Amino acid sequence: MYIALLIVHGLFAIALLGAITHQTASVWLPARKQAGTFGGRFRGVAAAGYANAIIVLYVSTFALGAIIYPEFRISIRGVLEELDTPAAMGSFELKEHFAVIGLALLPLYWRLWRVPLADEYAGTRKALTAILAFITWWNFLVGHVVNNFRGYGA
Repeated sequence: MYIALLIVHGLFAIALLGAITHQTASVWLPARKQAGTFGGRFRGVAAAGYANAIIVLYVSTFALGAIIYPEFRISIRGVLEELDTPAAMGSFELKEHFAVIGLALLPLYWRLWRVPLADEYAGTRKALTAILAFITWWNFLVGHVVNNFRGYGA
């Protein structure tokens, strides 16, 4: 059961990663005209349309992570301690803190991305989206690498 939940958690994380990356690219590097290139189309999305999906994916990924966390503490953390990998353990601890900070930022994020968008909050939207993108990328990469220390999902 743990491995199935870990896979679903990973799939949600990948979907979240795609959505937040699209939104971040569209607010930090907006397409100036009708895009013909892949990069232009990637940046040319309607950023506000991603906000609700990002919130649902973030909360879902967080909840699944909370469900599988005790198994990590019991099995994988012991391996990290035996391998004497303080950087990996510290990175995962930071991942936990970032995840909670991101969760706490979601109400403000939701408020700032409500349509119609208030122009006076454009800079705050950009900064908050970049923070959530950083948290999402950090958590995805650290979670993936630390999980692989064991060699399999459990």
